[in-house]
Amino acid sequence: MRLATWNVNSALSRLPRLLPWLDQRAPDVVCLQETKLSDEAFAESFDAPLTERGYAVAHVGEGRWNGVALLSRVGLDDVVRGLPDVPRFPTPDAPAEARAVTATCGGLRVTSVYVPNGRTPDDPHYAYKLEWLAALRESVVSPANAIIAGDMNIAPTDADVWDPALFTESTHVTPAERKALAELLDRGLH
Repeated sequence: MRLATWNVNSALSRLPRLLPWLDQRAPDVVCLQETKLSDEAFAESFDAPLTERGYAVAHVGEGRWNGVALLSRVGLDDVVRGLPDVPRFPTPDAPAEARAVTATCGGLRVTSVYVPNGRTPDDPHYAYKLEWLAALRESVVSPANAIIAGDMNIAPTDADVWDPALFTESTHVTPAERKALAELLDRGLH
């Protein structure tokens, strides 16, 4: 199975690149992040051209922010929008952000994620990011056949940033974020 992930940072603006890329690369499963479209707008712009290319689609979006999608040519079953017990931001009664969609594709449980940025380590959004990563970790039931792909907003090591000194006291490189990612991988993911 050929799987790809792409943070498109606005699906509409990437449509002229996405469709030729799909034609050229022909991935079986594609995880998209930051679609920045509502479900209705995504369907209106993408369903027909993706169906013509043999892709089934699962999308969860809000409109202006976030948004994730799964495109699959090998089946798209048991779709779950979001994560169970996902934290909410900025308050516990806020709507869940569109940051995860999961489905069974060709026998594998695939999740497309757009992990919260965290803003700065002293921002409440940082605590939300760590809580969100814990919910993602807990959502992995059968790691042997699970794939989590997307924009993790974490650099696992200093080698993953161009100048580690510039990232001191910044998100994406804190010990807590790296630990959360390591704990996710420790569930048996590869």
